[in-house]
Amino acid sequence: MADNGPPIRARSFLSLDDAPLKTLLLPFDDGALPWPAQGAIAFLRARDGWALRQYPLQALGCEQGFKPLADGLRAGGLDVRPRLDDAAAAALVLVLPPRQRDEAQALLARAVALAAPGARVVAAVANDEGAKSRERDLRQLAGLAGTLAKFHCRVFWTPPLHGTHDPALLQRWRHADAPRPILEGRYASRPGVFAWDRIDPASALLAAHLPADLRGHGADLGAGWGYLADEVLARAPQVTALDLYEAEARALELARANLARHEGRALLSFHWHDVAAGLPRDGYDFIVSNPPFHAHDRGDRPELGQRFIEVAAHALRPGGRLLLVANRHLPYEAALARAFATRRVLAEDGGFKVIEGVKA
Repeated sequence: MADNGPPIRARSFLSLDDAPLKTLLLPFDDGALPWPAQGAIAFLRARDGWALRQYPLQALGCEQGFKPLADGLRAGGLDVRPRLDDAAAAALVLVLPPRQRDEAQALLARAVALAAPGARVVAAVANDEGAKSRERDLRQLAGLAGTLAKFHCRVFWTPPLHGTHDPALLQRWRHADAPRPILEGRYASRPGVFAWDRIDPASALLAAHLPADLRGHGADLGAGWGYLADEVLARAPQVTALDLYEAEARALELARANLARHEGRALLSFHWHDVAAGLPRDGYDFIVSNPPFHAHDRGDRPELGQRFIEVAAHALRPGGRLLLVANRHLPYEAALARAFATRRVLAEDGGFKVIEGVKA
């Protein structure tokens, strides 16, 4: 087991004041809606928080594909899976739709499909994340029985559902975020994952400056839908194994498909994993990374990138190399200086910098 230093606890990724979650529970707080006395409750894009803990949660099933948030829910004793069974029928469906339109519409369609006869769908969105648009979507799909605004968010809910939704629209929206070919068919991707329909310019800059002499067993921290790992395998023929670590389950599924062409060329492994919690192994010959610097709520979190650097340093063998790309303004130099004996900037362009660190 690798010694990765002190982990960032899963709950640290949860806002202490989660406004959309508080707003989602408002209709139950003020008595506008009853909390089901029996039957399953489904919570899509679930997050934990004190507002949720005011209610009996024994029947709650949580769907969360982002590993830090899933770990937080699991640490709180809740039942959580990357995806709930589509055949399940819930007496109540709670939803925190994401910002991206296609993904949000697909999630609302799944919520309506999961609702048992007579059940309601209740959704909440921050105003600056598209609350009015998502409210309009749910009204179009299944009708609305109520709406409330508070905490710079909106919560809205359907009447009891008895098959009165628009079935054609539901079917269309359920496939709105389906995987599809991008970049002339070179890759598959889907709405909602990071840089879903393009090559992120930071990753492209790192790919262009990957040393061709990378060899042995490497890792990609924050692998996304697999672009950077694909470039490593294409540009460095002496790489024999590559481990992909990605916190978003939807992106990791795409990476698995996008790297299938390299089967037999190198040993590949795919890990749904929170890199900030440390890696399960060490001794890597090299690590590549385009680390995140935003949390799930889009707030700036430069400490995430700093933590990726620390984790990479612990997981590399002596003499191992980290190839990192970052926004030029991010304060990573101190973390690199603490962790790596030598450091050099390989490239700077478009507001990004590519840095190589070599472990002592």
